[in-house]
Amino acid sequence: MPGARALLGLGLLVAAGGGRPGGRCLSRGWGWSRDPWGGPHRTMHGSSAGPGPRGLRFLGQDEAQAIDQELFTEYKFSVDQLMELAGLSCATAIAKVVPCAPPEPISFGVPAPGAVPGAGIVLPSLLFLQGYEPTVYYPKRPSKPLFEGLTTQCQKMDIPFLPEFPAEPALIDELYGLVVDAIFGFSFKGAVREPFGSILSTLGHITVPIASIDIPSGWDVEKGKADGLHPDMLISLTAPKKAALHFEGRFHFLGGRFVPPALQEKYALNLPPYPGTECVLQLT
Repeated sequence: MPGARALLGLGLLVAAGGGRPGGRCLSRGWGWSRDPWGGPHRTMHGSSAGPGPRGLRFLGQDEAQAIDQELFTEYKFSVDQLMELAGLSCATAIAKVVPCAPPEPISFGVPAPGAVPGAGIVLPSLLFLQGYEPTVYYPKRPSKPLFEGLTTQCQKMDIPFLPEFPAEPALIDELYGLVVDAIFGFSFKGAVREPFGSILSTLGHITVPIASIDIPSGWDVEKGKADGLHPDMLISLTAPKKAALHFEGRFHFLGGRFVPPALQEKYALNLPPYPGTECVLQLT
């Protein structure tokens, strides 16, 4: 059984309010014209604050798949349960970096078509309910009740779905304040097929910030990829993967406060304690 965050290829964008440049928070009528990450444009190769707390285990592909398998078979987690927990972690991490409140109200665009999909298709409705205005690009839709239901929830909230991915990087820079990369997860292998190859090529030339879920799409799960996407934010799920050691962005979060203590001990994950009742932990 595939892992909850590696089930499909999905693409979603958090779009600017009403198709106008920048974005806006639903709770405020203000437009957004600056980079919420602290500058006018994203630095493609930012300095790294380090890999994270000392002793934290970074997982290889086989280990990550084995842990997911045990969560399903031994601990009886359901796919939709882990998807919702992962999606909530991602929404919470994004809200910490791009708050939907004065003095920096913003709504952003999230384009991602792929296989960290569980969290990716849960995320738009959660962001919407927090006051953001997401837009979704979802080119590969599995005919399964779980994903059809999540899509319907977005549609009932009037969250727009793009029929085509914007081909021009400048158009994405103009219309969106953030791109959420939820295309491929840790079980991805082999060559990138269309339409995702063209999508990743376009995203490689944008200047607005990118937030990648679990693994920057197109990266080798263990070796990373020097010529791939360079996200400003990485949200690792369950435990960081070895590719995260090559992450050079500004914000690295760990999400998914659901790994049972016995499973943490079995795989020597050495996960740091989450603060208070938080479902995410900032590593860098």
